[in-house]
Amino acid sequence: MKKIALTSLLLASMAFAAPYNVDAAHTAVGFKIKHMMVSSTNGKFKNFSGTFEYDEKTKTVSNIKGKIIVDSIDTDNADRDKHLKSPDFFDSAKYTDITFVSKSIKGNKITGDLTIKGITKTVTLNYEFGGATVNPWGQKVAGFSISGTIDRKDFGLTWNKALDMGGVAVANEVKISVDIEGAAAK
Repeated sequence: MKKIALTSLLLASMAFAAPYNVDAAHTAVGFKIKHMMVSSTNGKFKNFSGTFEYDEKTKTVSNIKGKIIVDSIDTDNADRDKHLKSPDFFDSAKYTDITFVSKSIKGNKITGDLTIKGITKTVTLNYEFGGATVNPWGQKVAGFSISGTIDRKDFGLTWNKALDMGGVAVANEVKISVDIEGAAAK
């Protein structure tokens, strides 16, 4: 009897989670990386999509799935973007997407599978729930942020050049910053 009650409770709590679609107009997918050991280069991806579930009762987000189109990379420099799309870096002709699928969110940490250049690694990043509300058009919206660092070499992004004065042209550590707003699926 206890097993039936526990199963019913679990199913009832799962019933409150609703699907949300990432709103690209109110979402930003960015990164920052050290360049020439003295400054940082900022970039973003302009084309992406995703989904997640939001449970109004527990005020929790789960089942986050995201897809970034590599060719949409933008660092405000066409030559650099072309190089980043080349086989030296992302090889966007062969590896068109970057994907993320969450496994768990515990407190202010999110763990999931990140796939870049065909290589999947489990990563743990910072997570911050922003809240949920109803927009002026009556649609439910929810938002959260994901940030942290990854080592680009873990994903086959190994191109670099040694500098005459020491150091390298491109750091290995990449800072990721994603601000997501989603709207309840209709």
